[in-house]
Amino acid sequence: MEGYENLDIKALSDQETETLCRQLRETILQTVSQTGGHLAPSLGVVEVTVAIHRVFDLYRDRLVFDVGHQCYSHKLLTGRAENFSTLRSLGGVAGYPKPTESDADAFIAGHASNSISVALGMARARTLLGEDYHVLALLGDGALTGGLAYEGLSDAGQSGEPLIVILNDNGMSITKNVGGVAQHLAHQRLRPQYLRFKKAYRRVTKATALGRGFYKVTHKIKAAVKDALLPGSIFENMGFTYMGPVDGHNLKLLTRLLRYAKEEVSGPVLLHVRTVKGKGYPPAETAPDRFHGVGPFDLATGELRSASKPNFSAAFGRAMCRLAREDRRVCAVTAAMQSGVGLGAFAQEFPERFFDVGIAEGHSVAMAAGMAKQGTIPVFSVYSSFLQRGYDMLLHDVAISRLHVVFGVDRAGLVGEDGETHHGLFDVAYLSSVPGMTLLAPASFQELEDMLEWAVLRCDGPVALRYPRGGEGAWRGGFDGAKTSILRKGGDLTLVTYGITTNAALEAAETLAAEGIQAQVVKLQCLTPADFGPVLDSVRETGRLLVAEECAAQGCVGTRLAAQLALEGIEAKALKLVNTGDGFVTHGKVDALRALCGLDAQGIAKASREMVKP
Repeated sequence: MEGYENLDIKALSDQETETLCRQLRETILQTVSQTGGHLAPSLGVVEVTVAIHRVFDLYRDRLVFDVGHQCYSHKLLTGRAENFSTLRSLGGVAGYPKPTESDADAFIAGHASNSISVALGMARARTLLGEDYHVLALLGDGALTGGLAYEGLSDAGQSGEPLIVILNDNGMSITKNVGGVAQHLAHQRLRPQYLRFKKAYRRVTKATALGRGFYKVTHKIKAAVKDALLPGSIFENMGFTYMGPVDGHNLKLLTRLLRYAKEEVSGPVLLHVRTVKGKGYPPAETAPDRFHGVGPFDLATGELRSASKPNFSAAFGRAMCRLAREDRRVCAVTAAMQSGVGLGAFAQEFPERFFDVGIAEGHSVAMAAGMAKQGTIPVFSVYSSFLQRGYDMLLHDVAISRLHVVFGVDRAGLVGEDGETHHGLFDVAYLSSVPGMTLLAPASFQELEDMLEWAVLRCDGPVALRYPRGGEGAWRGGFDGAKTSILRKGGDLTLVTYGITTNAALEAAETLAAEGIQAQVVKLQCLTPADFGPVLDSVRETGRLLVAEECAAQGCVGTRLAAQLALEGIEAKALKLVNTGDGFVTHGKVDALRALCGLDAQGIAKASREMVKP
């Protein structure tokens, strides 16, 4: 079998679809080994994806991924095979479902646990508008550890809406094997003869009053036995027809069950499949966490093509270990991101003070508030885009009581290939809006370690440190407690920045100096509460202000500075804010995205030049 374009998957035999699965895995492996990406999750759901495509028309039927990094085989089967080599590059195929990219992508999906809620909304819209199509939600990789998934399950199960939820249990999301008896009974329940008998039995017994009474008694007996032995009772108690657990790599069985769910069941169905994360590539099967999200690697050995470099996450982890040795109150909290946020060593050295709560950021913040109230010093390390889901708890549980919770806000700013769903561009706005919050922005490893020590041991109330993905630049200074500092003198314009953008600003100032333009570079260490005094004094001298920051325009520091200028009655001859704008930023390498937004040295120099020499 060659190629995916114009492939009629519904016309393929079972043997041909098995060949297709092998071909999909080979394509995914070849591509991701060159581009990097989410390898193990997509390898694990190849058979599930092919079975869905055999039974449903995904240009009409709606498939909601949760989370979307399982979607590579789906993309290959829906017209994107020819450009798949551009995966996650600027202007190329996105690494997550993207409706603007294809009508077969029902919904954007980069965060976890929302698929059942979204799918139920689609199902209800279908019913209200009298339309005819099927709706599916595919969960995996810990999505069921998030509370939103249970809110969706509870509502969907009671809704009566025809809806199929596929739970991809790859050992990363729910409980382990429940034993041989349960497996045997589950196998019997999934036999075609049993499914046909069950349907006929319900029809006959519900035809008369006597039959309905008999059905009620036998159903209670069956439920009592099933609750003791089978894993599906929680879902059936919610109102789902539960099927499983089944082998998620048995394509023939998956196809048959999906057809049954589509054609024979009128209400919500939950199909529980067991899969192997990284299936078909031994290195990924052996180390699924390592190959969950991976850079370019050697396909023969599984080794990364370029050695990992020192990064801010690792610097944070080192500092956490040192602080925990100094103070037994220091604890670390993470939401299923132990290695991603650099806490692997902490978890090994201080297992009793390390808490991984799963994909549950709201719970993480609330739990940290409880820990702080009772005398510990919790440090919650989390990606910027994921902390968004804990905003209510930030306000209600932490800020009102001024509790000393420290937030390590990783992946702040542009994160690169994961794109819109993962860029940390909004934390400056939403963290600055929290009363009593102290928001710090380190620009080097040393500054991060100094700021973290200050935040943990010398500060009170909520404190957040926002730092980027990747390594540091040429500026390697530390933190001495000052909120604002002047890094370079100049009389032609005031150039304000913070965090990793400090490096681009200093490089831009060097370029401008060679052209006879002297920029005064002012670095903000503390964004909230900020000390704008040095900035205002500088603008009084230069008459021009440019603020460069790697965050969204709404709620950026530049708008606050502009307002302060107006309040102080300082009239600037020119004012320019350079940031990522009002919309969402696409996927691509970080350097390319910074250039796109004008936040590299060349872009900042260009904007400065236009202010001085319009």
